[in-house]
Amino acid sequence: MAEIYIVVLKTTKNSQNSLLRFTALVALRKSLTTAKRAVTDSSLKDILKQMRNSLTDKSLPVQREAANVITAIFSGADGSQASGSDVDTIVNLCVRSLENADQATRHSLAQLVGHMLASTQIERAVPVPEAPQRAKKDEDDTDAGLSSAASPSAEIKKPTFTPIEMLTHLSSHFNKVNVSRKTRTGIFDFYAALLTRLGPSFVESNFALIVSHLMTEIVSSPRNASTRYETLHVRSLVGILLRDLIGVRMLSEQGQISAIQELANAYLKRWPAMMPGQIAPISTVLVIVLREVAGLLQQLGNAPPPVQDALAEPLVTLLAHPSHTTRVTAAWALRCFCYSTPLRLPKTILIVTEMLQRDITSIVSPAAPSDINLRALGHAYGLASLVSIIPERPLYVSYDVSAKVLDMAISLLKRAGEHDLKVAGVEVEVAWTSIAALMALGPNFVRPHLPQLLVLWRNALPKPTSKDNNAGRSIAEWMFLLHVRESALGAILCFLQHNSSALVTLDVGRRIASLLSNVLSFANNFISQHVEDPVENQQFPELTKGLNLRSSEALLRRRVYQCFTALGFSSLAESTQVTLLQSAVSLFASPDGYAGSSVQAAIASSSGTFTSVWQSIDGYAYGVTSNVLSDSGDNPVGDDASQGGHDHLNRDTVEVSIDALLRKPILGACEHDPLSLCQAKISNSEYRLLEPPPAATSVVDTAIELFAQLLPLQDLASTTRIISQLLESVRSPKLDRNSGRKAAVHINATIGLLSALRHATTSHFRQARETFGNPQISSLLSPFLHEALIDGDIALRTASSESIGRLASLSGTNFLTSQIKDLVDQVVSNRDPYGRAGCALAFGAIYSHVGGLAAGPLLKTTVNVLMSLSNDPHPVVHFWALSALARVINAASLAYAPFVSSTLGMLLKIYLTESHEREGGTLLNANLSGDNPAYPVVCQIIDAVISVLGPDMQESPRTRTLILNLVHEFSVEDDEGICVEAIKCIQHFLMFAPEHVNVPDLVAQFRSHLSSSRRPLKLASINALYQLVQKDALSMSKLGGDQLVEDLFGMLDDDSSVQGVRNVISSWLEQTVVHNPSAWIDLCQRIMSRTTASQQVADAASRQGLRDDEGESLNFGLSQEGAAGGRSHPTSRWRTQLFALQCLNHICTIVARSGRREHLDATYARTLGLPTKGLLVSRVPDLIKMAFTASTAYVTEIRLEGLVVLRDVIEIFAKVPDPAYPDALLLEQHQAPITAALTPAFSSDSTPEILASAVHACAVFVGCGVVTNVSRMGRILKLLTTALEQSKDSGMVSLGETGELSPNASAMLRISTLSAWAQLQVATPQQKYLENVVKPHRSTLASLWIASLRDYASIRVDSEFLNDTSTVALDSSYSSLGKEVLLPYYTKSWPVILQAVATSMDSADPFILAAIDGQELTPESQPTKPGKREEPTAFFYIIFGLVYEALVTSSADSTSSSSARQSLVSSALQALKCLVRPEYSGNAITEPTIFDEFVSLCYRIAMTEPANVQVHLLEMLSSFASSQEHRSGSGDELSLTSPKAHCLRICSYILQHSTSASRGQTIQGQTSDRIQMITSAFSACYAVAFSIDSSQREDVRAVAVLLYSDLLKDESSEIDLVGPTLPALKMILIDLPPPTNPNAKDLYGRLVHGLLSSCLLNIDAMSGRDGLISAKKVKNNMLAAVLILTVIPSSVKVSQAVIEHCCFLISQKLLDSGELSLTAAHCAKTLVLASTAGNAMLHQCVRLLIPGLIEYVAKVAPSVHDGSITEPQVAAVGEVWKAFSTFFSSTAEVHRVRLLGVLLPTITLLLPTSQAPMAPVVSQTVSQLLQYATSSPAAFKDAAAKFDSATRELLEQSIRRAVGGTTATTAQSAAKPQISLRSF
Repeated sequence: MAEIYIVVLKTTKNSQNSLLRFTALVALRKSLTTAKRAVTDSSLKDILKQMRNSLTDKSLPVQREAANVITAIFSGADGSQASGSDVDTIVNLCVRSLENADQATRHSLAQLVGHMLASTQIERAVPVPEAPQRAKKDEDDTDAGLSSAASPSAEIKKPTFTPIEMLTHLSSHFNKVNVSRKTRTGIFDFYAALLTRLGPSFVESNFALIVSHLMTEIVSSPRNASTRYETLHVRSLVGILLRDLIGVRMLSEQGQISAIQELANAYLKRWPAMMPGQIAPISTVLVIVLREVAGLLQQLGNAPPPVQDALAEPLVTLLAHPSHTTRVTAAWALRCFCYSTPLRLPKTILIVTEMLQRDITSIVSPAAPSDINLRALGHAYGLASLVSIIPERPLYVSYDVSAKVLDMAISLLKRAGEHDLKVAGVEVEVAWTSIAALMALGPNFVRPHLPQLLVLWRNALPKPTSKDNNAGRSIAEWMFLLHVRESALGAILCFLQHNSSALVTLDVGRRIASLLSNVLSFANNFISQHVEDPVENQQFPELTKGLNLRSSEALLRRRVYQCFTALGFSSLAESTQVTLLQSAVSLFASPDGYAGSSVQAAIASSSGTFTSVWQSIDGYAYGVTSNVLSDSGDNPVGDDASQGGHDHLNRDTVEVSIDALLRKPILGACEHDPLSLCQAKISNSEYRLLEPPPAATSVVDTAIELFAQLLPLQDLASTTRIISQLLESVRSPKLDRNSGRKAAVHINATIGLLSALRHATTSHFRQARETFGNPQISSLLSPFLHEALIDGDIALRTASSESIGRLASLSGTNFLTSQIKDLVDQVVSNRDPYGRAGCALAFGAIYSHVGGLAAGPLLKTTVNVLMSLSNDPHPVVHFWALSALARVINAASLAYAPFVSSTLGMLLKIYLTESHEREGGTLLNANLSGDNPAYPVVCQIIDAVISVLGPDMQESPRTRTLILNLVHEFSVEDDEGICVEAIKCIQHFLMFAPEHVNVPDLVAQFRSHLSSSRRPLKLASINALYQLVQKDALSMSKLGGDQLVEDLFGMLDDDSSVQGVRNVISSWLEQTVVHNPSAWIDLCQRIMSRTTASQQVADAASRQGLRDDEGESLNFGLSQEGAAGGRSHPTSRWRTQLFALQCLNHICTIVARSGRREHLDATYARTLGLPTKGLLVSRVPDLIKMAFTASTAYVTEIRLEGLVVLRDVIEIFAKVPDPAYPDALLLEQHQAPITAALTPAFSSDSTPEILASAVHACAVFVGCGVVTNVSRMGRILKLLTTALEQSKDSGMVSLGETGELSPNASAMLRISTLSAWAQLQVATPQQKYLENVVKPHRSTLASLWIASLRDYASIRVDSEFLNDTSTVALDSSYSSLGKEVLLPYYTKSWPVILQAVATSMDSADPFILAAIDGQELTPESQPTKPGKREEPTAFFYIIFGLVYEALVTSSADSTSSSSARQSLVSSALQALKCLVRPEYSGNAITEPTIFDEFVSLCYRIAMTEPANVQVHLLEMLSSFASSQEHRSGSGDELSLTSPKAHCLRICSYILQHSTSASRGQTIQGQTSDRIQMITSAFSACYAVAFSIDSSQREDVRAVAVLLYSDLLKDESSEIDLVGPTLPALKMILIDLPPPTNPNAKDLYGRLVHGLLSSCLLNIDAMSGRDGLISAKKVKNNMLAAVLILTVIPSSVKVSQAVIEHCCFLISQKLLDSGELSLTAAHCAKTLVLASTAGNAMLHQCVRLLIPGLIEYVAKVAPSVHDGSITEPQVAAVGEVWKAFSTFFSSTAEVHRVRLLGVLLPTITLLLPTSQAPMAPVVSQTVSQLLQYATSSPAAFKDAAAKFDSATRELLEQSIRRAVGGTTATTAQSAAKPQISLRSF
């Protein structure tokens, strides 16, 4: 060890090679970690001293490794204890090194400082100064290892520093006077590392202390509020620490709750200071606390009551704070509070509105307090932010709030003119801010008020007059004029953002555009006046928010540009567009647009102190834009990756956020634009406050955005003119005097052009090809972009390279080749590393934007250049060249294949080259490599190569092993940036060649990363696991086992911000749950059995004893389980519980759909011999218990999900029998717990969504059939009926213990209740008992259902038809607001309600008829008989219209087969079936226009829908046709346009297209549906024919018969559609009464004859063919022929030839060897049976058939004797015997002897001669014989006497056996001769 350290120290001191020194230190670190004990104390001191010197070494890699060595010295069980002075020294050195450190070095230094400071918190034994009292010695022996010289009793244990001292070590450096921004930012890296090191439990227990340190030492330090930029910088840094690090990653849910309470009590409630001696927190502190509270509220979701009580008052109070920033931030926090706890929203809105109204009334009085103006503004912001969440939480707020606010705003605007400037300014701002917020309510609210708003805007933004040009205005007046216009434009902007699609017509657009032009000219006038700000411009500091005239003008201009951009450009004249472009260009790219002090700038330029715009800290940075666009390639550069971009170094997001601040000269804040409160986007996962930059910068940003969107729309001439103007102003000589402005203008111009090109290539490609692709323009732009390309500024390089790429994609090939040529020249001639890096970027961008096809010829050049640049030793060059190469490979895809081997060779070489190592190369290069590491990009290239090779990797072992070895080398690197990329490569590799990877090792590696403290690795491993699980979860279960899933659930709980875990678990669950649902339920149960922190706090606060017994019993079970778990109350995050519940929901649905019955039916599982333990059905009690736990939870989302699980359980297990009691259902025993789980949903703190869901769950339970006795349904039914009773009245609904709800919520609950009852009504036909449930409420339900359908229609139509009788009694001016909210609920539930109405109409319910007719029927009053009516019922048109619309719109997308759509269509057609009857429709439907539309819709459905819909269509049509009485005078009931003719036409269309033989397309559907459709079609024909009394009935019959004969002829498929529809044929032939008059009779006979002949011809046609289709056709035709012969009346004559041929065919088929013989036997038997009725024709048939039957028996006899007879043959023989016996019994006694003479010999053919046991066919035959013998013994005797002796003996023996069973002994058989036949 000694030798090692001596060599290392010598090398470190003396060598010049950075890499060597670095490696020496690595060796030292590794040897220290393994053999530290071998080093003597003095050596350690030497090492430490040397390392301290190395911390400030010139070489950054040496600094990094020195830090690691020091960490190694002071860590481990045998580590030295750092003394306080050691810590001080090291922290000082680290801070000193920060100034020149790069990102990687900062990370190492931070880890060291974190380690050192955290180690000061370990309790250590310290000698006690001798004191009279003896310190108690701690009992535990943790200090046994420390051999302390002092006697053991004389020491106590305490940490080296208190936490405050420890933190002060960092803050004291931060607050030093001359510390640079870079160092200060780095110190926050130290903070982050320290807190991470101390760990979550330390941070949580010391949260108050940490916050107070940050607030007092850092935020309140005067050094940190010296400039506006400093304030914002500190705010961002502290925000990252508190929010992203502590709030999101460290605090448990309990910690978050205590944190909010701590922040509220320690800071928020202490303003204003009430008591003497109290000091209120300063505004910078309050702002940070408010932002943190807002963030914590979003994480917590529904805040528990103590948190609500802690916040509700202070947040409202703070709205009146004198500081503008605090007011805006308080409004934001209040918004987050009310969003996450919506039950507080209505109350808070009322409080804030009242306060605002009080302020407004008192503002005018002279006695008003001095801060009244500010208070009014603060309350206005608060109100605005609350109003803007109404659209997200519409069910909680009554409408009149928004109307009140609007009235107040308008009256304020009207009266503002009467007051002085100061008051008027406030009034105007309050009014416009409120109006802006109201715009978020959307078109339905705004539409009625739009005309009024347009007038107000016109008044606020008049055309500038000549008077405006005189300079006689005071500064206060100018301020007021600018301010008024800016406020009004804010409202216009919000209007455009939320309503433009619906409300901005051409006219409105033009009017707004002219107003905007007025404002623009006003602003230009103002600028031209050169009004100067006086030195003492702060006359009204509070009114101006500290703004001067210049910034007010900037704000106004920003708003104008934003409004133009939001309005779109279609309504702008050409000239306006050009003016706008010019004004934008002159603002962001000219020397005159500079708003700073030109004198200072000139001094900076001349003295050369200007370094880069990015380093300036004045918050303006020479007017550079703040949107630095990220490259649209893989690596956004200079982009703030914390905002969701991908970081190219794969660092932790907290580090990235802190690092990004180094390159941010301009920081945004919400107070720069209070409207950001209303514009923050809300999504369920998170919502971010928009933080716009300050006025001077945001006007630049908006100008660039406007420029980018407008430029691509111009023609060539204008584009050329504007671009020339832009380039001229950038090259203006004036800029030389101001190098800062010059740099800023360059950046602005490049970014402006890039944005314009992005818009051009994405949205206006064709148009842009003609302008930007024109050589005129590309020749202008190209030189400018090339200048930017070789600049040292990375933002310029990336922006210009992307612009060149996009320009190349728009231009022709000439431009492309010239660009490539220029770039190659540049690479050859320019040795500047930044220039070469820029060229590399440009190669990548050109190739990826132009695309592989067009740029194909250039691939070789591009690759060669990039490869040579990749070998360049300079880090900046090779980093960007490799990045560009990765982009090229991804873009070229398969075209890159020829270059793969050379690329891999180059990568291997790079891996082995020193200059490409992160620490290698010259000193300068080694210091640059940290931020430009080559290895991660090498991994990206390997990844791209893997996708190029794809499955071909299997073929080439050499390439494959090279790739695997490289990836393996990278995956074991220390640097997480490289490991993450390597993991991505492995993921890709697994897709193509998984068998060459050792998966178990990989899984083990990923699992070790999961517990790693390094987040990027954690996230990458989760993604990789997700891929493995998706591919094969079962094998993952074998590798990872349940433990891995538990770990994943644990990760969710520790840190809910880790993305991707949920996907892994869900995917795993979906694949494996069917095999073992029980294990998954156990997992979820473990999570559900914990409480959430909110729950604990809420329970502790309320300690409510309001639980019913059922609930208590369930709770008891849970608490026992909880107690068994050891810890008293393990808690779990509510989001984890929510996810566990969602998993339960998945478990139930997946298992139920899997079709594995054993999981749902224990009895069935037993028959399969499965143990019931692991099955889903065994877990029903647990599922219900968890649903109960959820339903009593505090968090709304969990309660909702709990109800979903409960509903699943009821629906899935409703029909399952109880394994213990065979005739009971499983859920009967669970009725009480289910009731208990549903009850809490009706408690006082329920939200409308919960109530609605619970009502549905009640309905599901009542309707599922578990309890069929109404009296035993108990509380569940009571809840449902209560809800219905409530819905009857027009007032507000209040269910259960909840108070009155808002109108929207009431309406929504009404709809839910009605649809719940509708489900019961729909289920009534299946579940008869429901009749008794629904019956008592029929009259109420009928009228409410119809009313809700009517309301739905009126909302859809958006009409003013909401008259007072509507169920939702609303004031019409607000009804429009409700429409938008309620529409989704109506849309969801109206199909069910419609279906309920349809089933009621179908069952001829008198109440529904009365309701549709607009009458009230009380249950007592006698229903009137539905008689004939001329007029339709009152609501006929509404329902008909809804149904019609549903059918029209849904048949438009009939391609989608979603079940919801199918059910809607079928319920619509069911409803129509009744609606078309005269008692509902009167004559309305036969009215020509309606009738035509209706019929064409029917045709359309017939032509497009599948079979199951057609069935309903046909039922409806037959109901329609048969109920329409014939009215016209002429005798023709089937005239072309009559309903009946249409009905027949549709029937015939459907029948013609029902088989594949049709010429058009076949109607699709399941076979069963198609059969039902054919039957329905014939029923419809039957119904039409039946309703016709004239001779035309026969025509209809003939048509139907013809259609049927087509079906019989069909041989297009093997599916048998005819066999099952034969009853339809009988219906047409015989159920429709045959005619009586002679002519028609004759016709009928011919029809029947024709049909018969065609059947026989069809059979003949099949002779000589075999196969399924021909057999099916023969069989069906044979059956049809027999059916016809057997059903037609005897009066119909049939020719002898037909009959003979028919019987011949039957006999022939009987002798065939196929399965047809059985069918033929059936047919023969049927004919013989039918002949007994005495029809002469059938007697003839029997005569013809008997020989065939006998022949058949003879034919099968041999196979009977040798036992080879088949099942069908046995059945056929049985049929023959039945035919014989029927014939025999119908024959007169006289002829029976002769008949038996034929039958008995036939029978004996099958009798066995031996004594073997009888086969079934034989015993059948013998019993036949006995039957003859017993039924007419005499004839039998006579016949038998005539047989020869052998036959007689056989008969005798068989009968003996049959009579005597098997008792006939051998003795009897020996005495055979004596027995004579007399004994019979």
